[in-house]
Amino acid sequence: MNQYTYFFAFILLSLFSGSSNAQGVYHKIWLLDKQSAYDMSRPGEFLSVKSVERRLLQQIPLSESDQPLSPDYLADIKSSGAEIVYKSKWLNLVIVKTSDRSFPDNIKRKAYVKSVQPADHLFKVGKSTNTKPHFDKENIVRLPNRVTRSKYHKSSDAFNYGASANQVEMIGINHLHEMGFTGAGMVIGVIDAGFNSVNIHPAFDSIRINAQILGTRDFVLPGNDVYATTMNSHGTRVLSTMGGHLPGQLIGTAPKASYWLLRSEDAGSEYLMEEYYWVNAAEFADSVGVDIINSSLGYSIFDNPLENHTYADMDGNTTVVTIGADMAAEKGILVVNSAGNSGGNNPWRYITAPADGDSVFTIGAVNSSGQYAYFSSEGPTYDGRTKPDVSAQGMATVTAVLPTGIGGGDGTSFSSPLIAGASACLWQANPTFNNMDLIDAIRSSASKASSPDNYLGWGIPNFLVANSLLTSSLIQTANPVKNLKVFPNPFTERINIEMDLPVSSKLDINLINAQGKVVAGLKSVELAAGKNFIVLNDLGNLPKGIYMLQVTDGFSVVTTKVIH
Repeated sequence: MNQYTYFFAFILLSLFSGSSNAQGVYHKIWLLDKQSAYDMSRPGEFLSVKSVERRLLQQIPLSESDQPLSPDYLADIKSSGAEIVYKSKWLNLVIVKTSDRSFPDNIKRKAYVKSVQPADHLFKVGKSTNTKPHFDKENIVRLPNRVTRSKYHKSSDAFNYGASANQVEMIGINHLHEMGFTGAGMVIGVIDAGFNSVNIHPAFDSIRINAQILGTRDFVLPGNDVYATTMNSHGTRVLSTMGGHLPGQLIGTAPKASYWLLRSEDAGSEYLMEEYYWVNAAEFADSVGVDIINSSLGYSIFDNPLENHTYADMDGNTTVVTIGADMAAEKGILVVNSAGNSGGNNPWRYITAPADGDSVFTIGAVNSSGQYAYFSSEGPTYDGRTKPDVSAQGMATVTAVLPTGIGGGDGTSFSSPLIAGASACLWQANPTFNNMDLIDAIRSSASKASSPDNYLGWGIPNFLVANSLLTSSLIQTANPVKNLKVFPNPFTERINIEMDLPVSSKLDINLINAQGKVVAGLKSVELAAGKNFIVLNDLGNLPKGIYMLQVTDGFSVVTTKVIH
């Protein structure tokens, strides 16, 4: 290289650097605390009623992570000359953009700042060439509109499943459908890459007409239309395996559930910032009260090699997206995630984040005959835990395809929502259990429950068996309380309680607030068989809000919501 070439390169570098400074650089600001203006005794100010109910039913206390970021801290950061481009209450994190070179030194002196880190690497530049191995390609084999029969089931169906019969009946969820459990009353948040044409595709006519789509959000480009024809259709296909309803062609595993459609993934590229968007989507899902999250996404290799994860990162505690997924599970949400499509001869081979989470329900793939699908990512996690948890049909899975029909597709992206939808039906049938109870029952029902491995996990579940395991448990069969009624509701000074007891019992009656604390109640109340009336008095000084009245004999638990 001669001196003129060196000079030319220096000029280009100077121009580029000047442009970068003018456009601004990004910084992550980790905050020490919340110092929030929000009152923990009034969770309705920052969580929906359904979100608070989920915590109360599962006896999950509110924590600082539930509160929004401090408005005072955010205002001070803005006044420092930075543009806030991202914030997360669970991570207690703000990402800013600024052209002020002194900003990092100045902001780290603030008493509320834990640390400041560069964040330019989080934002993509230019067009991607990444093949996104975790992300299922549009492998479409169009299927004729005819009814097919499954080898897994011979009796009459609650629905005319058509070509989708095999994937539904393989996991036994058709039996719960026959019993009337179709996901009604359950809310599923679908975190994905886009929902192209869900607003017009006939597979979703039923959930549109019945207002089962509760709303949409785009966390990559806020305000975007997630239904736009320019959007990726991956989420469309994923949603159809749960909420699709084309009799004689495609019936999803939870056709009567309600759905939030949340875009966190930029399908045109692969960069680490998408993990942060995923956390935002999960935070939102929690706040609006979803019961289940399906995430047919996974992260390992990125367009920028400096961002790549290693297998050592798949330990359940390292990646941002896994931290967020486990946090969602801590809030009582059943987080269902695809294992990934890196199996076989893929250099990565292992599950991808957040499938490594210890509280994440990780789903592998089998073919239509129930055999391991060659592409399904393998376990174990880096710290030696068995993954996936269970498996479902992920080869030739019947999904909606654009513009109007159905087709077959391959990937754990499709086995995951089959299980998520089925889990909604199981939870509808057994509402007193928590998310971890469901995982235990589903794993225990599966084909390899006695000898789980790192290809299929506990195997292919049978949701009829899982339902039997739950309904035959102590919580159901030994329940001494029938016809629990409370009034008035809302209450003021007192709560009147009426219940029927098949046998004489000694019961604890607890009034639990949104923080999970018992604020009133009666201990070891001896009651006779038959109808009983009890009164909780002196409640007028309690803070206004949502409470859960719990009646328990130490084994069984019955709860009901009350409002003050």
